[in-house]
Amino acid sequence: MNAPALPREADTCPPGLDLRRASVPVFAHYLDRLAALVEIARRHAGGAGDLLDARLAPDMLPFAAQVAVAANFAPRCCCPLAGQVAPDLGPWPTSFDGLLDRVVAARAAIDALPAAGFASDPERRVTDRAGHATVTLPAPEFLLHYALPNFLFHVTAAYAILRAQGVPVGKGDFDGFHTYPAK
Repeated sequence: MNAPALPREADTCPPGLDLRRASVPVFAHYLDRLAALVEIARRHAGGAGDLLDARLAPDMLPFAAQVAVAANFAPRCCCPLAGQVAPDLGPWPTSFDGLLDRVVAARAAIDALPAAGFASDPERRVTDRAGHATVTLPAPEFLLHYALPNFLFHVTAAYAILRAQGVPVGKGDFDGFHTYPAK
């Protein structure tokens, strides 16, 4: 199956989009939120790894994989936008510590990207795998139509798994902005 066609010209991203400002701070913020969710999950699990294998549905990835995929997605998106190859973040994590290490490594990888790399080629096209499809998009569309939504899908899935497993997380734990009175 081929990836869908590009959006109509009227639906594309605005010219002059600052790719670094539109990517690195967003990924960094939600990587920090993801690390906080992993910490909450670890405390709730009391060291047991049952939450690591919890799923929303039998055909969906478990919590540990959702976290790892989200963490991997940050440099997988930002590095090509900066004209660099995404680093290999190491073996697939299988513990809470491993997940936290993965999130920290992903954050370090994107924080280290030089701003100049993002602006060096405004016509840059980025190619990535989307399941069994290959996606090639202009850099702004890659970021806004493909990469950020996919990243947030996996962060949301990790959050939803914790909620479904009775872990006391709320919207503020997800986004870091919302607060509500205690019940």
